[in-house]
Amino acid sequence: MSAILPPETRVGHVHLKVSDLERAIGFYSGVLGFEVTQRYGRGAAFLSAGGYHHHIGLNTWESAGGPPPPAGCTGLYHTAFLFPDRASLGAALARVMTAGIPIDGAADHGVSEAIYLRDPDENGVELYRDRAPEDWPRDAAGKLAMVNAPLDLRALLAEAG
Repeated sequence: MSAILPPETRVGHVHLKVSDLERAIGFYSGVLGFEVTQRYGRGAAFLSAGGYHHHIGLNTWESAGGPPPPAGCTGLYHTAFLFPDRASLGAALARVMTAGIPIDGAADHGVSEAIYLRDPDENGVELYRDRAPEDWPRDAAGKLAMVNAPLDLRALLAEAG
């Protein structure tokens, strides 16, 4: 028997091990725009969007000064942050570019538009916005038909306002 979660189930937060807490806060708060809601001593901080207690936990409890995990190992592929609309995604892209952070990739998946990059500890980060479900691509049988098409970053930036 398989378990089925209620449709209201969401991922509440992600907690990341980082090597330098201040540098990580600089990225997640200073560049991406999350607000620091609480610091927990000198080794951890909690950040959120919109006044929630926290969407991101950052800590150096087991990782202070440590290197990023080596390529080819198991672990978190990326954390994805959902933006409410195209303009706010474009504004986030503008901040990332202004900060000189390299973009690993960008894609139009039909159901969403996504930008991929890495935080200072080489953790994968996806910034994305969803399209309305009625606009999602479907095949002739009505099944979801996601794609991996190029995303026009210039057009996205133009909508940043």
